[in-house]
Amino acid sequence: MASLAESSLEDESSTVDPLIPLTLLQAVRDADRPQGEAEAEYVPELLNKRLGTTDTVYAQIRRYGDAVKRKQQIPFAEVVALSRLIGRRPDAERVFAIAGEIAARAAYAQISGPVRGLVHVLPRIAARPMARRQARKIVHRYFGATLERYGADFRMKLPSARAVTARIHTVSASATIGDTASSYYDAGLHELLTLLALN
Repeated sequence: MASLAESSLEDESSTVDPLIPLTLLQAVRDADRPQGEAEAEYVPELLNKRLGTTDTVYAQIRRYGDAVKRKQQIPFAEVVALSRLIGRRPDAERVFAIAGEIAARAAYAQISGPVRGLVHVLPRIAARPMARRQARKIVHRYFGATLERYGADFRMKLPSARAVTARIHTVSASATIGDTASSYYDAGLHELLTLLALN
């Protein structure tokens, strides 16, 4: 593991934007939070058996949050391991979808306020090209993909040899956990297009 982490410093394709593991763990935390007063009364020992409520997950969320602020990349192997862990959950598809939505909202928030405002106040003919440019940048940076038009719709093209998140999906699928990780991309793209008024 240490050698993989060290080699990732030299190979750009071996690192991942920290927003990806951050949003994955935030989704796990949200899924595992106690629902209602009855669950909130669980003794800490029982509650701590849920991955998303453990001190380790909270510490990792802080670590990835700091990495986002510092724009520090995360080793690919580390994120693959996290993706595999989530993929074993019975609610994996929902967790990946929530993570995709969180990632899209966080990436959208990085767009400057004036640009976000213009996308929503300019006439559609002027706003859409601006929104498409922003969507392409976000899809490339955070999802490791390209945004393509299919008629009036948009799709993400994930080049498996280059896109880090596509490689995470491939690893997850090969671990016999099904196609659940694809919901990360589906939900993320839908949320992003909604925020940019492109759907």
